[in-house]
Amino acid sequence: MYWGKWVYPDSMKKKLVVLTGAGISAESGLKTFRDSDGLWEGYDVQEVATPGGWKKNPELVLQFYNMRRRDVGGALPNAAHQGLAALEAYFDVQIITQNIDDLHERAGSTKVLHLHGEIFKMRSELDETLVYPIRTDIKLGDRAHDGAQLRPYIVWFEEPVPLIEEASRMAKQADIFVVIGTSLAVYPAAGLIHFVPAAIPKFIIDKSLPALGGITNLFSIQKPATQGISQLQQSLRSLV
Repeated sequence: MYWGKWVYPDSMKKKLVVLTGAGISAESGLKTFRDSDGLWEGYDVQEVATPGGWKKNPELVLQFYNMRRRDVGGALPNAAHQGLAALEAYFDVQIITQNIDDLHERAGSTKVLHLHGEIFKMRSELDETLVYPIRTDIKLGDRAHDGAQLRPYIVWFEEPVPLIEEASRMAKQADIFVVIGTSLAVYPAAGLIHFVPAAIPKFIIDKSLPALGGITNLFSIQKPATQGISQLQQSLRSLV
């Protein structure tokens, strides 16, 4: 994307808030829970992505996320990730992602809020503020500084989403709001679009567009993320 030599100073940039989901990373080869069969990479979500599953079989849960960590490490950002990063030359871009991978960061995005946690971090199972980086595997017996077992730094189903209030504030302050690659079926993230002021332009990009009634100033792009990003960039030119 190239809109000329001019790069807008930060003080002049409009706030572009982007909510991303599974669809944007799926095109990098990462499968994320999205289907209605209750399975994630062949695993029952209740067994690997809930506090009950962790209590029942922590070794299985660690094994599952160790595999996810390897998958993410081997994946590369795609054109959609790169396209969003390029928009920082013209907008104050804040990404709110439901994804646990780091593909936005590797593509060059500088402001990324991970609602559901990060695969390259781990935490104490007792104290969620004890967080550490991790690039290899977490094993049973690996301990945090409080002596508790280390677990993935992931917000599981049935757990509160600590960063949802910050994400809601971002949505309220947006000058432009974009949704990419999410079915808007997982709450509370799916409700963020309802915090966006009515007069603000909103764009949604997905190959299977979710039903959104009562949302004003909504522009739909029914394409995969890597294809829809080009159309989004063209639409945004008039809003700079």
